[in-house]
Amino acid sequence: MKTLYLLVFICFLSLPLVAQENMVTAQQKNEVSIELTDLPTSFFSMNYERVIGKHISVDLGIGLKSKDGLIKFSGIDTDKIKTNDITYSGYKLIPEFRYYLHESTNGAMLNGFYFGAYLKYSDFSSDLEGTYIDSEAVSHFFKYKGDISVTSIGLMIGYKLPVSKHFSIDFLIAGPGSGSYNFKLKNIIPPPDEFYDDLNTALENYSLLDLINSDFKFKNNKLSSNFGTISFRYGISLGYSF
Repeated sequence: MKTLYLLVFICFLSLPLVAQENMVTAQQKNEVSIELTDLPTSFFSMNYERVIGKHISVDLGIGLKSKDGLIKFSGIDTDKIKTNDITYSGYKLIPEFRYYLHESTNGAMLNGFYFGAYLKYSDFSSDLEGTYIDSEAVSHFFKYKGDISVTSIGLMIGYKLPVSKHFSIDFLIAGPGSGSYNFKLKNIIPPPDEFYDDLNTALENYSLLDLINSDFKFKNNKLSSNFGTISFRYGISLGYSF
């Protein structure tokens, strides 16, 4: 009989510990992640996600880019204009709103299929230099400092796959949207005035901008151009929840 009382007493003492453990598990509402698909381009991007409801979370992504990277973009190469390879550095900020189709179970972070909306702001700088052959076949060296800022808004759909109690892989499957592109040039060594018409044409046919319905309007007295067009996001991230 004493043994039975002792077992009941031990079980009674252990109940607060079990309740506390369950409460800790239920508090797994935060996640930090690294975007793996950005790494080859020398872009280091981190995200912080916070659960604010049974199906809802908010997310903030921050990315920094250096000019180095495994992926390089060839420069402009036409009969009249030839430039260096395109490298750039800068940052991006991406706040997101997500709705997951399923509620969290066993105190884990929200996972599975989700859809949502995002706002993205990017700002990059680049050096543009090369040679220009004018209408009289005279060669001119030119050099510019370039700045590109993009503000876009869109919708997204993805799937977060849990691989352990704390780790998951987030697949952003599609993120179509609309973006406002702003390009600015700063003269370092300017070319002749006729250069700008050829530059606008070359940029519209530049392979890196094939997916952008661009309409460049640089002039000798207007070294900026802006237009709106479609934007798109995708990516794979590795996350840790707590």
